[in-house]
Amino acid sequence: MIEHFFSCPHCWQEISMLLDSSQSQTYIEDCEVCCNPIEISVTFEDGELEFFTANELGQ
Repeated sequence: MIEHFFSCPHCWQEISMLLDSSQSQTYIEDCEVCCNPIEISVTFEDGELEFFTANELGQ
């Protein structure tokens, strides 16, 4: 697990998230500050974070 910091696309607050580096995935998680849904996409290569996006749902 690695900790990653990013800004919520809804409220722009910086939040942190623990990411499972064993697999790449796309999923929905609510912002811990404003509770709006965020589409998270992560790609890992050899356990290292290669790509991360946090978008408003549906964009």
